[in-house]
Amino acid sequence: MALKEEVIGVICSTLDVSAEEVKEDQKLYDSIGVDSTEVVELVVTLKKHFDVPLGTDEVTKFSTPLEIIATIEKKKQ
Repeated sequence: MALKEEVIGVICSTLDVSAEEVKEDQKLYDSIGVDSTEVVELVVTLKKHFDVPLGTDEVTKFSTPLEIIATIEKKKQ
């Protein structure tokens, strides 16, 4: 599975939204209305799933899925 699909899958399952609701180039807050608590939950899930160190300052409700993917790609190198 490509990283992009995997990250979007984690976003969908963690935040209980459909893949159609997640817009790759829109901020999570704008596209699906996440709040700060949901972002913390998402960061914890992404850290565990991809086994990378992530901080809540690196993934925020104003991040886009494409930015999250780029951050994880950098961390996995």
